[in-house]
Amino acid sequence: MKTSGLGANTAKWILAVVLLPCSLLAEPVPLKRVVELALSHATGTAIAAADVAYASANYEELRNHYIPQLTTGAGLGYSYGFPLALEGSAPSLFTVNAQSALLNPALRDFLRAAKADSAVAALKTKDQRNQIIQDAVLSYAELAKWEQRLTRLQETEEAANKLQAAVAERVKEGIDSEVEGTRARLSAARVRLRIAEARGAADVLREHLSKLTGLAAADIQTDPDSIPAPPAAPANEDAAKDAAASNPSVEAAVEHARAQYLRAQGEHRSLWPSIDFAAQYALLSKFNNFQNYYIPSRPCTTALGTFLCVTSGFQQNNATIGVSIRFPIFNAPQRSRAHAADADALKATKQAEAARNQVSEQTLRLQRSVAQMQAARDVAQLEFEIAEKDLTAVQTRMDAGSATLHDLDEARSQASERFIALQDVVFELERSQIGVLRSTGGLEKWVLGTP
Repeated sequence: MKTSGLGANTAKWILAVVLLPCSLLAEPVPLKRVVELALSHATGTAIAAADVAYASANYEELRNHYIPQLTTGAGLGYSYGFPLALEGSAPSLFTVNAQSALLNPALRDFLRAAKADSAVAALKTKDQRNQIIQDAVLSYAELAKWEQRLTRLQETEEAANKLQAAVAERVKEGIDSEVEGTRARLSAARVRLRIAEARGAADVLREHLSKLTGLAAADIQTDPDSIPAPPAAPANEDAAKDAAASNPSVEAAVEHARAQYLRAQGEHRSLWPSIDFAAQYALLSKFNNFQNYYIPSRPCTTALGTFLCVTSGFQQNNATIGVSIRFPIFNAPQRSRAHAADADALKATKQAEAARNQVSEQTLRLQRSVAQMQAARDVAQLEFEIAEKDLTAVQTRMDAGSATLHDLDEARSQASERFIALQDVVFELERSQIGVLRSTGGLEKWVLGTP
């Protein structure tokens, strides 16, 4: 049965549309895109943003103590005899209360401490951002390593299978011994083990990047060319000290120590006098017997004439405005709380010092590791080149009939092992270089190109 040209063209277009998504999914994802998705999707970013929001709200809460707080309500109730207070206030039909801080040395220090805590949260957000970038970059670079290794191992597996079949045929014909056949099978089994290892590691890294970026694990394919070359790491010790001074985690520790010092100072100043603004309005009821106990003013007659006798009287509308002054005289629990805050401040100061020393030592260690890994990479590169040349030489001898299949298998296995060793050394070098970039504050600029 023949199809028309129009029908054939339609079928081609339908097939192209169906296969288009598959072709798009097969495209590699560049490193920059992975990092951008990780920064917008990673749970660590949301957690850090929540910490910043919490610190900001805490600061706003303390600052709003200087704004009068208004409350309204009523204190309705039955009175028998003298109208007693309900929860400290006279029974009323309607009340309005206002209160705010005017002069409070402790609150001022607590407010400054809360502002420092906001700065700590912002610095921790920056450090968390660097952590996410480092995680995404290292996972991407390691996945690229395993993908390249898997491609080479699959080529090696094909050659190993051919060799195994050829040796099996020679054993069957009596040319080679059973030991040679076992060695060929062992060589092929080793390659399959390496392939299983590479596939397992790649699958785990794809799943990790999937959770980090929100992409489907099956859609993640690396582009090694999208990984920029790391800049040369500074080798002087002053760079390590500068990195410790500008590191976000160290800055956060220093700012936290400052916040703890301000908080301890506030605890001490809680023993100082304070002044608050206070105002109250109350509309009293007439059914709580107030008029029976507060007699209004009335005329009174004396020998000198009739005068208005001023006595205490019931007033339904009442208002009070003024200041509340407190002079702490003796408060043992508050004094102990201040001493505990002093200990926390000292602890935070020592923690900041330890964080600075740790980052400085870690940066110096990474600098030295970069130099060591660069030398190890050169050695591994030369060993791999020698193994490749040996493999070529054995292949030439094999073609000339002066080498055995076992010699070829040994040379191919040696070249594969040298390639794997070179890959591992290069990745460790990249890990150290990325660690230096994070310590010195240049990681985000290196990946995203942002200042």
